[in-house]
Amino acid sequence: MGRRRVVLSVLAVVIVAGLGVSLYLFQPWRLVTDREVREALPSVTETPTAGTSGPPATGEAPADVVLAAGDFVTHEHDTSGRAQLVRLADGRRQLLLRGLNTSDGPDLRVWLTDRKVLTGRAGWQVFDDGRWVELGRLKGNIGDQAYDIPASVDLDGLRSVSIWCKRFAVSFGAAPLAAAGTGSAPA
Repeated sequence: MGRRRVVLSVLAVVIVAGLGVSLYLFQPWRLVTDREVREALPSVTETPTAGTSGPPATGEAPADVVLAAGDFVTHEHDTSGRAQLVRLADGRRQLLLRGLNTSDGPDLRVWLTDRKVLTGRAGWQVFDDGRWVELGRLKGNIGDQAYDIPASVDLDGLRSVSIWCKRFAVSFGAAPLAAAGTGSAPA
């Protein structure tokens, strides 16, 4: 009788510990919760005009310029919205996420990557295979948000954005970055 109680007690501890670890890892409540962010984003146009690829002409006021942009595609979770890589009038660079809508999840990050965006399951796990730059934790799974790109980051070859779940090494959704007005990756 005493041995049976010990076995049941150990089994109860294992079940409770397993449940606790599962809840921590998967955070299932995040499938039904949202974190909405409405940051004020700079007004930019994606239509290139003369002189937007380089610094402004002498006497011209600096302007915010879209360097590359693309629409999100769904990977692990339904994802929509637009990503814009911009150079601000003051010379700083930012990644803008406009109208983002995806699922909330554990340990979500915003990555710039050198990977091509593939649709469907083929694109879920490719973004950590090459070069990537983490811009920070996803501020919210819904809304408009901006991420500063450090001056030390070389944008050459970075051609996509991924909403990356670091805990499970999977993309919730990604956007290809085509250079403004060209349809190709930014230089």
